[in-house]
Amino acid sequence: MEISFLIVTKHRAKDIAFTLDKLHTLIDVSKQEVLVFIDGCSETEALVNNYSWVKWTISKESVSASPARYELYKKAKGDIFIGLDDDAHPISPNFILSVKDCFKHDAKLGVIAFQEVRGLYLSDVKAIENSQKLSAHLASDFVGCGFAIKKKVYDATSGFPVWMDIYGEESAVAIEVLNLGYTILYYPEIKVNHRVNVELRKLRGKNYYRFERQLKNSINFYLVYYRHPFRKIAKVLWHNFTKYALKDSRYFRAYFKAVFKTIFGLAKVLKYRKPVNQETIKQKTDLQGLRY
Repeated sequence: MEISFLIVTKHRAKDIAFTLDKLHTLIDVSKQEVLVFIDGCSETEALVNNYSWVKWTISKESVSASPARYELYKKAKGDIFIGLDDDAHPISPNFILSVKDCFKHDAKLGVIAFQEVRGLYLSDVKAIENSQKLSAHLASDFVGCGFAIKKKVYDATSGFPVWMDIYGEESAVAIEVLNLGYTILYYPEIKVNHRVNVELRKLRGKNYYRFERQLKNSINFYLVYYRHPFRKIAKVLWHNFTKYALKDSRYFRAYFKAVFKTIFGLAKVLKYRKPVNQETIKQKTDLQGLRY
């Protein structure tokens, strides 16, 4: 099997159906496979019989995004794993060939981060027209809505962390990839359309749910991967307290909820402690981030 497409979905039956319909026009099912994890959503289960070529994993109870990815990726057979969000699909021409060519020409390349084109468009052509003209560069991270990773590289990591729920799990895989001596390439010529309503997101503004989980996961990230994490944790706590918690009562509650959850979950998280080399920390700091 050449390539495995892997998607976790929850409460987005229409979105995952749209993505699967797009993928069906793109892949050769004799060479590529599509695996979908339904994370506790009976509405989405109704789609299973409509897509017999998809390899489904169904969890009756929600386990959250990162543990779901951890379980799903163990089942993939492809030499290359392509991760997508349930509301994202490839739009660049020769998508699969471009991914394979990148890996073919660089033995040390572990992950390809795609350009994320956000928005709702009438066609993929329109989405491409609204993409940015960006240059490829080595990066410190990738995002889950569109990336590719070699199976042998992913298998050499601990996989997506079961000690995270959602928001930030890609960073855990990324730092382990770098620590193994592989690179992460941001390659904007390979594009996915992340079908989010950008204007609606702006109107909704503050996302307390995301804030709480990102804060908790950031603290745990440093606890797991940094040999001396306390200075980084202190900076994260101070930044989020002064920028958010002091200025908004709901952020204030979410802040302390995240702190208390981190404290109570400390024993579980520390079981996964795996400090990386100091050289990897420096490399991660020196590398460019992603542009959206």
